[in-house]
Amino acid sequence: MSSRYENTATKKDNRGKRVRKPIIYPAIPRAINDIYIQTSPGDRLDLIAFKYYGRPSYYWIIAEANGIGKGSLNTPVGIQLRVPQNYQQIQSEYELLNK
Repeated sequence: MSSRYENTATKKDNRGKRVRKPIIYPAIPRAINDIYIQTSPGDRLDLIAFKYYGRPSYYWIIAEANGIGKGSLNTPVGIQLRVPQNYQQIQSEYELLNK
Protein backbone atom coordinates (compact mmCIF):
# COMPACT_ATOMS: atom_id res chain seq x y z
CA MET A 1 0.00 0.00 0.00
CA SER A 2 1.39 3.40 -0.89
CA SER A 3 1.60 6.02 1.80
CA ARG A 4 -0.11 9.40 1.85
CA TYR A 5 3.34 10.69 2.87
CA GLU A 6 5.11 9.50 -0.29
CA ASN A 7 4.95 12.94 -1.91
CA THR A 8 5.28 14.96 1.29
CA ALA A 9 8.20 17.35 1.22
CA THR A 10 10.98 17.09 3.76
CA LYS A 11 13.19 19.75 5.26
CA LYS A 12 16.06 19.89 7.71
CA ASP A 13 15.49 21.18 11.20
CA ASN A 14 17.96 23.44 13.03
CA ARG A 15 20.02 20.39 14.07
CA GLY A 16 20.29 19.14 10.50
CA LYS A 17 17.84 16.28 11.05
CA ARG A 18 15.50 15.55 8.14
CA VAL A 19 11.82 16.01 9.05
CA ARG A 20 8.60 16.02 7.07
CA LYS A 21 6.73 19.25 6.58
CA PRO A 22 3.32 19.37 8.31
CA ILE A 23 0.45 17.81 6.37
CA ILE A 24 -2.45 20.10 5.44
CA TYR A 25 -5.79 18.40 4.77
CA PRO A 26 -8.51 19.92 2.60
CA ALA A 27 -11.97 20.57 3.94
CA ILE A 28 -14.35 17.73 3.05
CA PRO A 29 -17.87 19.19 3.05
CA ARG A 30 -20.92 16.97 2.85
CA ALA A 31 -22.23 16.32 -0.65
CA ILE A 32 -25.50 14.95 -1.98
CA ASN A 33 -23.74 11.92 -3.50
CA ASP A 34 -21.88 10.85 -0.33
CA ILE A 35 -22.45 7.22 0.64
CA TYR A 36 -23.22 6.24 4.23
CA ILE A 37 -22.32 2.81 5.58
CA GLN A 38 -22.70 1.04 8.92
CA THR A 39 -19.44 -0.48 10.16
CA SER A 40 -19.13 -4.15 11.07
CA PRO A 41 -16.50 -6.11 12.99
CA GLY A 42 -13.31 -6.33 10.94
CA ASP A 43 -13.93 -3.16 8.93
CA ARG A 44 -10.85 -1.03 8.37
CA LEU A 45 -10.44 2.35 6.73
CA ASP A 46 -8.03 1.04 4.09
CA LEU A 47 -10.36 -1.81 3.12
CA ILE A 48 -13.33 0.55 2.86
CA ALA A 49 -11.25 2.95 0.73
CA PHE A 50 -10.27 0.09 -1.56
CA LYS A 51 -13.90 -1.00 -1.93
CA TYR A 52 -15.21 2.48 -2.81
CA TYR A 53 -12.17 4.15 -4.39
CA GLY A 54 -10.03 1.27 -5.65
CA ARG A 55 -7.10 2.73 -3.66
CA PRO A 56 -6.47 1.70 -0.04
CA SER A 57 -4.11 4.67 0.33
CA TYR A 58 -7.14 7.00 0.20
CA TYR A 59 -8.22 5.79 3.65
CA TRP A 60 -7.34 9.21 5.05
CA ILE A 61 -10.23 10.78 3.10
CA ILE A 62 -12.77 8.65 4.96
CA ALA A 63 -10.95 9.23 8.26
CA GLU A 64 -10.90 13.01 7.79
CA ALA A 65 -14.53 13.13 6.65
CA ASN A 66 -15.58 11.32 9.82
CA GLY A 67 -13.07 12.64 12.37
CA ILE A 68 -11.66 9.18 13.15
CA GLY A 69 -8.58 7.08 12.54
CA LYS A 70 -5.92 8.93 14.47
CA GLY A 71 -3.23 6.25 14.66
CA SER A 72 -5.38 3.29 13.60
CA LEU A 73 -7.02 1.95 10.48
CA ASN A 74 -9.64 0.09 12.54
CA THR A 75 -13.14 1.50 12.73
CA PRO A 76 -15.43 1.45 15.73
CA VAL A 77 -18.10 -1.22 15.26
CA GLY A 78 -21.66 -0.09 14.56
CA ILE A 79 -21.03 3.54 13.62
CA GLN A 80 -22.22 5.26 10.49
CA LEU A 81 -19.40 6.38 8.20
CA ARG A 82 -19.65 8.94 5.44
CA VAL A 83 -17.75 7.90 2.31
CA PRO A 84 -17.26 11.00 0.14
CA GLN A 85 -17.62 10.26 -3.56
CA ASN A 86 -15.65 13.26 -4.83
CA TYR A 87 -12.41 11.59 -3.70
CA GLN A 88 -10.49 12.56 -6.83
CA GLN A 89 -11.19 16.24 -6.23
CA ILE A 90 -10.26 15.84 -2.55
CA GLN A 91 -6.97 14.14 -3.49
CA SER A 92 -6.18 16.94 -5.99
CA GLU A 93 -6.82 19.59 -3.32
CA TYR A 94 -4.60 17.65 -0.89
CA GLU A 95 -1.77 17.62 -3.43
CA LEU A 96 -2.11 21.37 -4.07
CA LEU A 97 -2.08 22.17 -0.36
CA ASN A 98 1.02 20.06 0.26
CA LYS A 99 3.24 21.05 -2.66
